[in-house]
Order: sequence, then C-alpha cells, then structure tokens
Amino acid sequence: MEQIEELFSGTIPPRVMRFVKQAGRGINRFSMIRENQKIILGISAGKDSLALAVALALRKRWLPIDYELRAVQIDWKEYPLSEEGCRNLDRYFEILGIPYQRVPASMFPESFQGEFNCYLCSRNRKRILFDLAAEWGWDRVALGHHLDDLVDTTIMNLAFRGSFTTMLPVQEFFKGKLHIIRPLCEVPESMVRGITEYLSLPVENIGCPYKESNLRARVKPIVQSLSHIDKKTRQHIYQAFWKPKDDFDGLKADQS
Repeated sequence: MEQIEELFSGTIPPRVMRFVKQAGRGINRFSMIRENQKIILGISAGKDSLALAVALALRKRWLPIDYELRAVQIDWKEYPLSEEGCRNLDRYFEILGIPYQRVPASMFPESFQGEFNCYLCSRNRKRILFDLAAEWGWDRVALGHHLDDLVDTTIMNLAFRGSFTTMLPVQEFFKGKLHIIRPLCEVPESMVRGITEYLSLPVENIGCPYKESNLRARVKPIVQSLSHIDKKTRQHIYQAFWKPKDDFDGLKADQS
C-alpha cells in the first residue's frame, strides 16, 4: 500500500495524473458529478472499481466542487472474501479517505427460481445498491465500467440482440430519482490495467460461475482482432453514439 499512501501525501506521478484526467473527460462531458452530490461506489474488488475509487478520490483533492463518496461491496456468501482480502480493502479505502462497507448477500436468491446468468447477477447487485441509495437518500451510483466495456456491450447488442444500443455513461432510473454513472467510460481497459499494476491495487478475484465462458468474455477477442486492423476501433465504435468535443488522437494506452 506504500504507493497508494504516497499518492495522498506527496506529488502525484504523471502516469497517475494522465489516468485521472482521462476519467475526468468522461465525467465532465456527461456532467456526472456536481456540487454536494452523494455517490455510492459499487465495489467488486476487481481492478476497474478499485481504479475508479482512486480516480474519484484524487479528483476531490483539486476540484473546485465538493462531493461525498461511500464505497459498498456486495460480499457474496457463496464466494466470501478472505480475511487477508478484507484487511487489504479496509486499509485501501482508509488511505483513500472513503467510508467502505461490505454487504453480505446471496448470489443465488430464491427469486431466481433456480435460474442464473450474468444479467440476473448484475440486476441483483444493482437492486442491493439501489436499496441502499434509497435508504440513505443518495442519488448516484458509480460503477467501474470502462471504454472497452461500453464497446463490448455495443457489439453484443448489435450482433446478438439486433439492437444498436450500449451502456450509457449516465443512466436514469425511477424518473430521475437515481442515476448510474460510469466515470471511466472514456478510459481504455489497458490504461486501467496499467494503473492497477503500477499502484499495486489490492485486487481480489471474486468467484463467478461464468467468468471465463460468458458472452462478454467471448466478444473481447473479436474486438481485439478488429483493433489489429485499426487501432482506433474501440474509439470509433464509442463515437458512433457520442461525438466527442475533441478527437481521440491523444488517447493511447499508457506505456510509461
């Protein structure tokens, strides 16, 4: 955790600053975070949500607006965190200055009636986070989906559902009472992975029955193969929905 501690006690390295600013592009473009908003961070303990927490915690240090963060992890009873993992995550969010709690829940609730798939699992997780947001009176839930996730979802919906739709950077629920935001929507997965390794984030691999065989895992190599033809494939697919204020010429995987 030494590198994380140094981030909040000294100068921010250029590589980390580039990552945080890249996240800021999506946040600002879609007006995701405003003064005095209260935001629940949906934490999976994977690289994406932990990197998101770093980006939002660091942005709070220099932004002219203030907002409140609270991290919530759904701790699946069927795949509980190890004691060491719990200690590492407790310490991680302590350094970030973000209140953090684990909420125990079943990955296979009775309401599924024996069925299980990625959609049901995702809906179950969102339901728990939405219930907490309603209980606390908070109106934002931030998730760690990055640029590659949006692109993969676009291909999945187009090829297998006949729908030209994708994940929304800002998604409204309950007539505007609650919004899901995706602050990493313009950050490539390669950059997220690089920051995770550079900062040695305390990633915990949570068990998933479909981790290696779900549709998203099978689509990723297809998008990767397209990017060998044109390295800006992901950016082009993303731009099909939202023409950015400035182009993506400067958006590259961080190699430093």
